[in-house]
Amino acid sequence: MIIQLIKIFVKQFLTFIKKEFYHVFRDKKTLLMLFGLPIVQIVLFGFALTNEIKESKIVVCDYAKDAASRQIITQLDASRNFEIEKTILTHQQIENSFKEGKAKLIIVFPANFNDDLLHLKKAQVQVIADASDPNTANTLTNYVTNIINGYQKELSQNDPVPYQIITETRMLYNPELKGATNFVPGVMALVLMLISVLMTSVSIVREKELGTMEILLVSPVSPFMVIISKAVPYFALSLVNLTVILLLSVFLLDMPFNGSVLLLFAESSLLIITALSLGLLISNSTASQQTAMLISLMAMLIPTMMLTGFMFPIENMPWPLQMISNIVPSKWYYIIVKSIMIKGLGFSAVWKETLILLGMTIFLLALSFKKFKIRLQ
Repeated sequence: MIIQLIKIFVKQFLTFIKKEFYHVFRDKKTLLMLFGLPIVQIVLFGFALTNEIKESKIVVCDYAKDAASRQIITQLDASRNFEIEKTILTHQQIENSFKEGKAKLIIVFPANFNDDLLHLKKAQVQVIADASDPNTANTLTNYVTNIINGYQKELSQNDPVPYQIITETRMLYNPELKGATNFVPGVMALVLMLISVLMTSVSIVREKELGTMEILLVSPVSPFMVIISKAVPYFALSLVNLTVILLLSVFLLDMPFNGSVLLLFAESSLLIITALSLGLLISNSTASQQTAMLISLMAMLIPTMMLTGFMFPIENMPWPLQMISNIVPSKWYYIIVKSIMIKGLGFSAVWKETLILLGMTIFLLALSFKKFKIRLQ
């Protein structure tokens, strides 16, 4: 008896998978969404997004604690581009600051900095940047270099012998400044969110339009099983996409992979389930495929591209958009992927982001089941 029930269950699942794939490849209505995107993109680009980095958190390691180092630190603090998070004293604290994500750049003043500058006419400053985002690392390094160069000019105005401050720069996690290091995690978040939300958002509403929902509702299959059967094919398809992206990234783009593959797949599965839950919620709440696709694209494509952090720094945006970015699941997944793949960190470093995604998943799943109507209007 149990074996027969299992066979029936598997057969139903395979039937749903086959039917869903047919619908995916035959549906051309998603092209209609291209007409609404340019307007939204123009508004976001013109109002909220800029390549300039403002109030980026930096950390200072001042071994000198003399007049020259204090003056440079004061100028850094006065710049609108920087916000000095704290002052540290050891190299162990430097490494921890990067791992905890508390700083994107650390400036180290060696001992006797002022004495070297006055007597030897030159001194060194070490700038350590988190190059997992190469564009941000380059920009912040240039900002620091310009401030130090300005301080040099002030010292040299009344001295016939020019002062020279040599800036030594280190790029952690991505010394070659490859764009793929920042690009791949963002693409992973974008692809997984779009595929999962878009495909599932039209799954249930399609049954309503085609008139097959009546058959499903009078069948022995429970509403819970209907929803789960709709999500399973897209979950498997998203995992296949994830595998392809990772293989291309590592073997074609030389993307570093320093963390746990198992942990990354577990976190990716959580994001996929979150996206599937959102897609099912949209599908249960709309009456047409066009409406479902429009809501899916507008709700996920633009926020994922603009509010995740891989295209534009979130801290540059007005505070209302920074608050909105916290409800975008791909933002938290992007942080998780960079921590695992690039920095080689474990679950202890991403448990907060994981809990946020888990909370979103539970909330969206509960809402999806609540919105599912077992009687047609």
